Parts: sequence; structure tokens; C-alpha cells
Amino acid sequence: MVTPVANRMIELVHVKRSFRRADGQIVNAVNDISVVIPEGEFVCLVGPSGCGKSTLLQILAGLLDPTDGDVVVGGRPVTGPGPDRGVVFQKDSVFPWMRVIDNVEYGLKCRGVAAAERREIARQYLKHVGLSHVENAWPRELSGGMLKRVAIATVFANGGRVLMLDEPFGALDYVTRIQLQQVLLNLWDSDGTGTRRTVLFVTHDVDEALILADRIMVFRNGNRVDDIKVLANRPRTPDSLVLPELIEIKRKLLHHLGLDHASPHDESGRPAEARA
Repeated sequence: MVTPVANRMIELVHVKRSFRRADGQIVNAVNDISVVIPEGEFVCLVGPSGCGKSTLLQILAGLLDPTDGDVVVGGRPVTGPGPDRGVVFQKDSVFPWMRVIDNVEYGLKCRGVAAAERREIARQYLKHVGLSHVENAWPRELSGGMLKRVAIATVFANGGRVLMLDEPFGALDYVTRIQLQQVLLNLWDSDGTGTRRTVLFVTHDVDEALILADRIMVFRNGNRVDDIKVLANRPRTPDSLVLPELIEIKRKLLHHLGLDHASPHDESGRPAEARA
């Protein structure tokens, strides 16, 4: 068993996950991953589809058991889902039969938090994400970007020290995606708890990873093939992508993704849609 070490929020030791397909073939979705993530670090997981990023996130969330290895969060072995870990999925995770504020306070309600306290906490986080004016709206009345804001408010309000987001902004337009990246970073940096949450964020978007991350882990075929520290100063915006240190990291990432000569970006590092 793993021995907890100070400031180690997440510890994976020789974690593996295999699946057997209907045809009998064994697929190694996660291959012998060992990694330590300190408390408060913002980590992006990057790689092509099917490389094991989402599987690893589900293992950490307690939604999948590893085939082998140890998974420890906050010094405790992960044996299933728990309130110490919050997840935002790629698809909408907002209950359509609940009003916005009831969605945000649902996790607190499940944990037995008193009604007045959970309502206050929910309103605080709706204010953080700019949705105070729609607290009584139904999800069907909101745009896709607003629904993601509700999901982000919900996961922060629930109070978990580890937050996992699986391509939450992938289906959004460029402007909305940039806005929500800043909403997420603002909450992570100063949500009133006094300590940054530990965040794991799955994305296919290299620029998104460069704007968000303290650290970028690159996965391919179930293996972690690179682990890159992003030391550029915060706050970062799309304009930060022209910084030499970020351009160099981007080159590495595009190489890992096999996009060295196929990127729709100019020398500034900005995507074509941002230059239009």
C-alpha cells in the first residue's frame, strides 16, 4: 500500500486497466501509470481519442476499478465515488427536472447540509459564474454555455478537494469556450476556500491546455509519454500563446499528437478561428 506523503493529493502507483472486447481481444486502456499530483495543481491530460485519458479520470473518480495498482486521493485509497472528488462530464450533467439553484445545491443536500446553508453556498457559486439572475430557471431555458456554468458552480459548491473535468468545453463555440476557461480559472484561483482545488482536465485542445495548466500530461495508447511543466506566468489568455515558452511547449505537444505539419495555426500560435 502507498504511504501518504505531505502535499500529495493524488497518487497513482502502477495503475492498469484492461478491457475484454466482445471478440475476446484484450485492450490495455491504461498501462502501468505511476504519478504524483500535489494539492492545488491544475493538470491537463492531452492525447488522441482512445489513449486512456477518460479511463484514468473514471478510475480516479471511483467509477471504474483498476485492473491492477494503487489509487490514493488525500491519503485514502479510492474504492468508489466520494464527496472529496467532483466530476464534470463532456455531456451535460445538469438534472433537467430541477431548477438551476436546486441543481447547484443537490450534492450538499445529499450530504445533509442544512437548507439555509446550502442555499447560501449555491448562490455564492452562481454569483461566481455569473448566473445569479437565472437561479430559478429550468435547464431547458439555458444555452449550452450557461449549462456548463451551472455544472462548474455545482462541482465547486459540493466542496470536493479534487475536481475532474472531461472535455467540458469541447462542444462550445470559440468565444464561449474562452469565457468559460476564465470562469474556471477564476474559481480555481480564488473561490473563497483559501486553498486551490486540485484539478484534472481532459482536453484535445492544445491551446486550452496551455492556457489552463500548471502541468500537461500527454497520453498515447494507454501510456503517459510526456509530463510537461507550464511555468508561464498567470493569468494567461489566448494572447499569451505567442510567448516563446508556450510556443515551444506547443511544438512538443503537436509532435506527440502527430500534427507537426498539419496544424491550422499561424506562427503566432493562435487558431484560425481566433484570427478571423
